[in-house]
Amino acid sequence: MSRQVVLDTETTGLETSQGHRIIEIGCVELVNRRLTGRHYHQYINPEREIDAGAMEVHGITNEFVQDKPVFAAIADEFLEFIRGAELVIHNAPFDVGFIDYELKLLKRSEKVAACCSVIDSLVMARQKHPGQRNSLDALCQRYGVDNSQRDLHGALLDAEILADVYLLMTGGQIGLTLAGEGANAGGGPEIASGIRRLAPGRQALPVVRASQDEMAAHQEQLEAIDKASGGNCRWLQS
Repeated sequence: MSRQVVLDTETTGLETSQGHRIIEIGCVELVNRRLTGRHYHQYINPEREIDAGAMEVHGITNEFVQDKPVFAAIADEFLEFIRGAELVIHNAPFDVGFIDYELKLLKRSEKVAACCSVIDSLVMARQKHPGQRNSLDALCQRYGVDNSQRDLHGALLDAEILADVYLLMTGGQIGLTLAGEGANAGGGPEIASGIRRLAPGRQALPVVRASQDEMAAHQEQLEAIDKASGGNCRWLQS
């Protein structure tokens, strides 16, 4: 069984060297390249002020996180969720650096690399699309992933979007979830299954056949293609 966790964080600022902290973690689980419906999501009290510039990006305020648990209170359940998985992260050094910093503040010797392997989807995108914009929004546009709800950055939403982008970028199928695996590790709403069964007694779908005019226009188009290709129109040959 191949287990991956797509992960994203939001923070109070850009640099751990300036004492910035994590304020949101969002993760979604993939098993054998299928969304399972399990996810981990947690807002965190960073025990410091959020920079105004960061607030403009994610919209999370100091007042909102004031009553949320500190990282020390959620560290074990978070590590348990990601342990043994292959993490998929866009610009992985940023998120991994912040998680390792939080663990260091708790005087814990473990690091992300000790419990997980990491795939950086930004590095992968740059290799696949050199010289192009490879932000998450740019990749959504390139691969046709709906990010219309992404007015502001949010860790869980961005992890869900990145999961779709990653599966498309690596040639996989998206949209199917595993039934019966909707356990929720983070207390948030579960992701609904993408499989919808049709009722056996449903009304038959109507069959709409092409009209004579449409058939004639189709034949005319095929003949034009055949002429332009030097007699190599496969439709006519078949």
